[in-house]
Amino acid sequence: MSSLTQKMETIRNDYFSTRGNAVISSVCIALLLWIGWTLVDWGLLNAKFSADEGIDGCRAVSGACWAVIDARARLIFFGLYPYEEHWRSALACLAIILVTVLSCIPCFWTTRRLAFLWLAGFATFYVLMRGGVLGMTEVLETEWGGLALTLFIFSAVCIVGMPMAIVFALLRRSQYTVIATTMALVIDGIRSLPLLSIMFTAALVLTFVLPDWLQGDKLYRVIFGYSLFFACYQAEIIRGGMQSLPAGQEEAAKALGLNYFQRISRIVLPQAFRNALPPTINQFVVTFKETSLVTIVGFFDVLASGNAAFSSGEWLTTYVEVYFFVALIYFSFVFSLSRYGAYLETRLRVGQH
Repeated sequence: MSSLTQKMETIRNDYFSTRGNAVISSVCIALLLWIGWTLVDWGLLNAKFSADEGIDGCRAVSGACWAVIDARARLIFFGLYPYEEHWRSALACLAIILVTVLSCIPCFWTTRRLAFLWLAGFATFYVLMRGGVLGMTEVLETEWGGLALTLFIFSAVCIVGMPMAIVFALLRRSQYTVIATTMALVIDGIRSLPLLSIMFTAALVLTFVLPDWLQGDKLYRVIFGYSLFFACYQAEIIRGGMQSLPAGQEEAAKALGLNYFQRISRIVLPQAFRNALPPTINQFVVTFKETSLVTIVGFFDVLASGNAAFSSGEWLTTYVEVYFFVALIYFSFVFSLSRYGAYLETRLRVGQH
């Protein structure tokens, strides 16, 4: 029996095995086709794409007004960043995306290579965005925005939070009860708080309790608070991966004369990350999506830039198109990351025996 025949047989058994199942499946298929055709008709066939005629050109069509994207794309992608320096923000975004893509290639899957890759990519991003060197005009963080700011916050949280998560997980597994208990209280306490409250505390409350020389920029306080939140969740994921390892492996490593650092770095952590791959990918996905919360504490990320794109001028009625476009940006990153995670699970046979 061919694979196509097997698939058809599986579909028939799952969805059309009885008369009732056949009716329900047919209705659902018809409904999905109707929704799909409606979206195609609205978003493509009867849509306006060019902004040459402004909002007046959209009034002549019954579909979507993508002209707002044509007119305000720079605002959505780059936010408040100076117009003449948008090329720097675009290159910075490409640098982070390139680093992410290279991280998916197996030849970079070593601790040193990944650390070097992300630190070099993040440094390139920061130099391009901040400027002040190599003849580039200095642009302060208060002028950053759009997709570039979203990627900066996401990458900074991952770079700072992942080492913290490893340390937290190891401290919670400490053989000393005082250290393990204290770390457990810290992790559980932070995990019990909403992320928004941590961001609000980092952005506003800390300015009242810290001396001026220790406050730093609001953006970096929020990133540190978000990194702490990320680290506490990721620490539990890593600890779960460690607990899934047979106890005999560490005992065998001790018998071979390996010290603590060698046991952890060469035996425990590589296998723990492999076993904890699915929830780790999910944590990255959640982290990227929750960067949109920084809008509430005053940052001009891609969602806030989208709001500004239609909130002024003649484009007030095009909010559906703008939100759809912003959602597509989030979807492209999150879906790609989740699909790559599924590929890794299959490649590494995580959870299979």
